[in-house]
Amino acid sequence: MSAKQNTLGGTFTLQGKGLHTGLKLNVTFCPAPENHGYKIQRTDLPGEPVIDAIAENVVETTRGTVLQKGEARCSTVEHALAALYALGVDNCLLKVDGPEVPILDGSAEIYVRNIRQVGIVAQNAPKDYYVVHHKVEVRDEATGSVITILPDEQFSITAMIAFKSKVLSSQFATLDNMELFEQEIAPARTFCFVREIEMMLAAGLIKGGDLDNAIVIYEQQKTQAELDQLAQSIGAPRHDAAELGFLQTKPLMWDNEPARHKLLDIIGDMALIGRPIKGRIIATRPGHTINNRFARLMRKEIRAHRVQAPAYDPNRTPLMDINRIKELLPHRYPMLFVDKAIEMDANSIVAVKNVTGNEPFFPGHFPGEPVVPGVLLIEALAQTGGLLVLSQLEKPEAYSTYFLKIDNAKFSQKVVPGDTLIFKAFFTAPLRHSIAQMHGYAFVGENIVAEAQLTAQVIHNK
Repeated sequence: MSAKQNTLGGTFTLQGKGLHTGLKLNVTFCPAPENHGYKIQRTDLPGEPVIDAIAENVVETTRGTVLQKGEARCSTVEHALAALYALGVDNCLLKVDGPEVPILDGSAEIYVRNIRQVGIVAQNAPKDYYVVHHKVEVRDEATGSVITILPDEQFSITAMIAFKSKVLSSQFATLDNMELFEQEIAPARTFCFVREIEMMLAAGLIKGGDLDNAIVIYEQQKTQAELDQLAQSIGAPRHDAAELGFLQTKPLMWDNEPARHKLLDIIGDMALIGRPIKGRIIATRPGHTINNRFARLMRKEIRAHRVQAPAYDPNRTPLMDINRIKELLPHRYPMLFVDKAIEMDANSIVAVKNVTGNEPFFPGHFPGEPVVPGVLLIEALAQTGGLLVLSQLEKPEAYSTYFLKIDNAKFSQKVVPGDTLIFKAFFTAPLRHSIAQMHGYAFVGENIVAEAQLTAQVIHNK
């Protein structure tokens, strides 16, 4: 069965200070309707404008992910989005009463805890996965950052970090299953270096930063006076300048907590792709800048493949073989154009036809250049849809489906001998009064070769 979209089972509000502004802020997580995605609403601005949480709306990535649409702007969104995405929440409206989401403890743990408390509710619309079929990669030669995604059966990530530091050099973290995010990744806190704090303070940033919401890495020795002054500026306790290491109010949860937090950030930035992904990300020296470049590239990939071809494994036993299809459909040679059905749920079906050079229509269509007639591609889609419709009935063998209407038929590529046609048909409206409304696609490889909107009537056989 197809997975369904999810939203929150209720509303919750969290309060805390902004990492960069130091302001006291509230963020409210609200359920949202199907196909809503993630949106952020600035409730403190006139008209309460809404920002779509998509990669193209990212305007800054220096010390976090900053979204903007028009005059509305919101920063430090990545931890909240990571929690929603990793827990499978597809639709959510975040209401924020200031220019950034509160930093809380610098991790995603509090978000996860509250999402669990209100619960996650399944919706009717199918979850629209984008399945990665080939390698996609983004590189930054200047920084050595690389993000690669490869085909995988689920969403998984490996993050590798490397710094020129005596305290934090190279680490990696891996998350093979999003179900482990809550325990293995969500509690990982953000981190920074003492040298970065000085620059950010000079730029008027991190007014809300302290050792309760970040791990601070002290790896270049300073004089005691310099370190004392810096500690005072961020409200941190005095530290012995001779002791290099990690500074925080509670010990590291894992030796590789920084790498785990980088992985958390990747998930939050990938949420801006706008669709759940099935693929494996391998990130070397990741950061918000290259994360956003990669998310934008993935959105281009998705637009280029607006409808994905279903995966087809010829070694799998079909749900319906040709004999079962003949029991359901009245068509016979030379007008039976479906060889087997490989997937089906209550709303959709996937079927296959192998096109051979022996098809009876090729001698006349066309001599010397065999091409499957477009009208027969539509007929094959209708037969695929007929199998879906009949499978809903108690005694399907006693019924047949007949065309009432074909709308918006389109053909985009020739189909020739040797091609394997993959058909996908799905209901666009509930089956009512024996009338079925469907949309169908025909694919060869990853390419759509034909599509149409189909309306059929179910009639009891005499």
